[in-house]
Amino acid sequence: MNELYGLAVTAADGSDTALEPFAGKVLLIVNVASKCGFTPQYAGLQALHDRFGPQGFSVLGFPCNQFGAQEPGDSAEIANFCSLTYDVSFPIFAKVEVNGEGAAPLYRHLKHEAPGLLGSEAIKWNFTKFLVDRSGKVVKRFAPQTRPEDIARDIEGLL
Repeated sequence: MNELYGLAVTAADGSDTALEPFAGKVLLIVNVASKCGFTPQYAGLQALHDRFGPQGFSVLGFPCNQFGAQEPGDSAEIANFCSLTYDVSFPIFAKVEVNGEGAAPLYRHLKHEAPGLLGSEAIKWNFTKFLVDRSGKVVKRFAPQTRPEDIARDIEGLL
């Protein structure tokens, strides 16, 4: 099994878990925030999840407060916002750090496997997206300004 699936992550309820239940699916892993200029992308992410979910696809949201303190809430507040504002049904995990010493193991892995411009591993802002194939290989990184609908063709190619 791919290393990705064994990485420790924290569920929204605070319990320790791993990504193993998502093995065999195409994934779009996104660091999200509720008070960001890109927050309306939740609607597009949900549309992708609805459209491709039956074919073995899932969006995974990881709230992050490292960029302009744009995700200040706790897990309950974040879940409530996502549900009430964007009717989000894809998994939203506990808040993570994506850069620095405290970066979550998942994000260390994603950044190493799919560096950004000029080989930089740093995440520049909220709504950076990583596309993962069914075997757990990180195949592409998308900038925050890349709209979810613009990723649909890449997802279709992996399904």
